[in-house]
Amino acid sequence: MRRKLILSTSSQLEGYQITEYLDVVFGEAIVGANIFRDLLASVRDIVGGRSGAYEAELRKAREIALSELEQAALARGADAVIGIDVDYETVGQGNMLMVTASGTAVKASRVY
Repeated sequence: MRRKLILSTSSQLEGYQITEYLDVVFGEAIVGANIFRDLLASVRDIVGGRSGAYEAELRKAREIALSELEQAALARGADAVIGIDVDYETVGQGNMLMVTASGTAVKASRVY
């Protein structure tokens, strides 16, 4: 069974005591957008609609980056990752999207 980590944007974990700070961990994902979706997204942007294609790519990239961050923390024996920050950037001519996630892998024990 796969161990589940606690992932948090905060620097504290309610109900837990951080016992050891292990390392800063990262996850990255770069996804390319299909040219036809780009064209449709441009048209939607002009008429003021939402771009479902870009939203789906963004969601996929974020999930990949957070999954990689989690795997990096598990490899270090962490119980949680705190202080998570997710950043978004376009790469190249704006036809690729890069998502990076970073945080601090920690050991934590439940406080009763």
